[in-house]
Amino acid sequence: MSFIDDLKWRYATKKYDPSKKVSQENVEKIIEAARLAPTSSGLQQFRVIVIKNQDLKNKILPIAYNQQAITDCSHLLIFAAWDNYTEERIDEVYTQITKERELEDGFLTNYTDTLKKMFLNNTEEENFIHASYQTYIAFGFPIAQAAELKVDCTPMEGFKPKELDKLLNLEKYGLKSILLLPIGYRDEENDWNAKMKKVRNPKEKFMIEIN
Repeated sequence: MSFIDDLKWRYATKKYDPSKKVSQENVEKIIEAARLAPTSSGLQQFRVIVIKNQDLKNKILPIAYNQQAITDCSHLLIFAAWDNYTEERIDEVYTQITKERELEDGFLTNYTDTLKKMFLNNTEEENFIHASYQTYIAFGFPIAQAAELKVDCTPMEGFKPKELDKLLNLEKYGLKSILLLPIGYRDEENDWNAKMKKVRNPKEKFMIEIN
């Protein structure tokens, strides 16, 4: 199938078959798609938390408004953004870039100084919002990779971030939860959305061409 066919195949799965598990190989491919996604200045301002423990998924269920996909899915992926930009975080990223690209020490100092001047003068909230935007940009990549692998998923914003952050102690990692992505395999017989036609705006309405 082509990439476009994969996107036509996928839908927001409402009912998973809890007996079907995604292989570790495919889980890692989906996460790798997120890891390779573009982010502003290559800072990778988010992390992916993988939950497969059923007891923990059960605890997350009420935090996510009792959406059954949370507990029936094979794995729950949590996308969490940096809570702030710091000098240490920027330096850590660019120290790695300098080393892996075999650049001279200090080669990127002018660029990192510009980043620090831009971000460190912002409020923590402004920086968190920016990091959140980067998480959203990256979020589509694992969804597309899952479709190519014929793994179902359900993009979710519907949960209580502060409660989830507290449950998972994300403050310890300097992170705040942004998005959830249950992955698994559809229960086609019991998923009301499985056989529904995919509906999108027609191209003539969706695309605006300005000459």
